Amino acid sequence: MDNNRVMSALCYFSIFFAGFILPIIVYFISADSSVKNHAKRAFISHLLLIIPSIIGFIIFFIVFGVYGSGSDNFISTGPILIISFIILEILLSVAVIIWNIIQGVRVLRV
Repeated sequence: MDNNRVMSALCYFSIFFAGFILPIIVYFISADSSVKNHAKRAFISHLLLIIPSIIGFIIFFIVFGVYGSGSDNFISTGPILIISFIILEILLSVAVIIWNIIQGVRVLRV
């Protein structure tokens, strides 16, 4: 099996064990443009899990800051916003993990 294909696939599979660190390292170390392209795509897909989490924390603190001051609106809207964002984050995580598995297998099969 070709080392370049294995490195490209590991960039996608690193979502399970190394997060976005391995694609960054492979991108800067590899000389092959195909491996760099796969590392970049894997890095972007890994960021799709991090960025919504950061936005979720910001929304969480805004909701508690605005509605958490004892108002009755927090009881009706706060938990709904938080639970809906958690569900959205779970769905996005599952989709990104499945996409990374498919891309990693596709790179190995070519």
